[in-house]
Amino acid sequence: MKYLKFKNSSEVTPIGKLVCVGRNYAAHAKELGGEVPEFPIIFLKPASNVIFSGEPVVHPDYSNNLHHEVELVLYIGEDIKNGTDESAANAIHGFTLGLDMTLRDLQFEFKAKGDPWTLAKCFDTAAVLTEVVLKKDYQLKGNEIISLSVNGTERQNSSIANMIFSPVEIVKFISKRMTLEKGDLIFTGTPEGVGRVVPGDKIEASLENIGSITTFIK
Repeated sequence: MKYLKFKNSSEVTPIGKLVCVGRNYAAHAKELGGEVPEFPIIFLKPASNVIFSGEPVVHPDYSNNLHHEVELVLYIGEDIKNGTDESAANAIHGFTLGLDMTLRDLQFEFKAKGDPWTLAKCFDTAAVLTEVVLKKDYQLKGNEIISLSVNGTERQNSSIANMIFSPVEIVKFISKRMTLEKGDLIFTGTPEGVGRVVPGDKIEASLENIGSITTFIK
């Protein structure tokens, strides 16, 4: 079982499910040849995928195109079903930074066949996190800068203000379709600039006022 790490808190919380939003930045949707969605596109990752900043991402030997995706991640601190604006906002107890590592070649192959692309998103070390910053310590403004570099070269840089669906809208949407529970994490989508990484590459990512991640590809 994997447990969350918190900044300025001794709270111990096991990680639940990882609910991920696809194509939540218009420019990213376009760079992958997809349409801008009318509602959040949802997929899941298991908690067993999680590692933390400083640990390596292990490149699966059955893929030749591993991509980085940097994302704002919401920490759900209480159970919520059929959320309203108010209850959805209250259920978000904190924020962290995450990397949704993706096997892009497998994803395109599965999508072309009309098959689920779960295995393109779910593999050991496919979700990298930093510490959760609780809302009591920082209230998200909604215009924080999120960025990522590989070997010192910047690849992703945007504002979370560019998200199509806001954190509250995302929680409302998901909670109407599945119960969200304490310990669940929601990856809110990545901005444009995703790209390939190979063994030996160093990834550095940051989200303004929330935290940073350093990892390397093994």
